[in-house]
Amino acid sequence: MAYTRIEQYDTETTLALTKSYKETIALLGENPEREGLEKTPERVAKAMQYLTQGYNLDAKAVLESAKFHEAVSEMVIVKDIELYSMCEHHMLPFYGKAHVAYIPNGYITGLSKIARVVDIYSRRLQVQERLTEQILNVIKETLNPHGVAVVIEASHLCMMMRGVSKQNSVTTTSAFCGEFEKNETRIEFMKLITAKLH
Repeated sequence: MAYTRIEQYDTETTLALTKSYKETIALLGENPEREGLEKTPERVAKAMQYLTQGYNLDAKAVLESAKFHEAVSEMVIVKDIELYSMCEHHMLPFYGKAHVAYIPNGYITGLSKIARVVDIYSRRLQVQERLTEQILNVIKETLNPHGVAVVIEASHLCMMMRGVSKQNSVTTTSAFCGEFEKNETRIEFMKLITAKLH
């Protein structure tokens, strides 16, 4: 399945979600019929389909679509990949950056495909820990590299807007396999993703 963003929405799903969000707005004490909210249920229905479109996309197929034989074995890093996802516990957004690296073992993939893989898994109801592992695993399975590293830094609105209300907190998760389990390789990766270009 090719990677495409939603441009048209499933009519049946949109109607069912619209009805549900209209009922939700009423249960919260608002009038879903008033001018400012009249079209909100449908807008939210479409927004949620867009924000969870990753369920309908195949990350492995995306990597395979630009998989090339190349005799290189140096570390490839795509850093500062913006990500936006939805916490599965409260359905509130979390957002931040992903840093992804792999060491080729005969095959490389298009650099934009790494960013698209991040997007595909982000556009689902998620937890950051699982998201980190899913990105690592699909690269490992598709390219069979010497190693993969993934670090995600994200801010979670479920912590910032509710609960403990810690606006400045950032959560960092990481996953490493293969050569990145070696201390020197992991240190090199961490230095490169924190380095600033001058």
